[in-house]
Amino acid sequence: MRLILAFILSLCFLPCMSQVTLNGVKLPAKIKHEDTELSLSNAGIRKKYWFKVYTLGLYLEQKNTNASQIVNAGQPMGFRLVVTSSMVDSDNFSESTREGFKRSLKGKTAPLQSKIDAFINTFSKNEINEGDVFDLWYTPNVGLRSYRNGTLVSTIEGHDFKKALFGIWLGDDPVDEDLHDTLIGK
Repeated sequence: MRLILAFILSLCFLPCMSQVTLNGVKLPAKIKHEDTELSLSNAGIRKKYWFKVYTLGLYLEQKNTNASQIVNAGQPMGFRLVVTSSMVDSDNFSESTREGFKRSLKGKTAPLQSKIDAFINTFSKNEINEGDVFDLWYTPNVGLRSYRNGTLVSTIEGHDFKKALFGIWLGDDPVDEDLHDTLIGK
């Protein structure tokens, strides 16, 4: 009888575990990308001044709280970034992404400049709107695939680029220290 009761109670809590809501954004607990199931490790809010600019979910095969290991890892992983402010537009988002790469690479962007420019083009092709969803999935031997609202918009090859991108939020000089700490579970 206890086993049946435990089973029934567990069914009641299944919908709660299927997603996480943060800043009004629903992030699925699991996402299947290609042949890999990635789980939401942590999520946080990027704030600039008093604006909540976007919600960011970090998806990994296995939860990890070591930022350096995540940045340097060569396994499938990714971010879901959901724009949550109408103050965000393609120009300021592109500029802040460019600044994030400078911080991540300690100013040495020249070796990756063509890849950075191609990636930033992902945001600058069309105007960004509140509610836009950007999925940034890294797959070894393929590269970083960027999706905008479910549509593939770019693929940037190279583990070096993946490390630079992940360093924007998880590197030694992240764009937002509080977001960094939240993403690694501090």
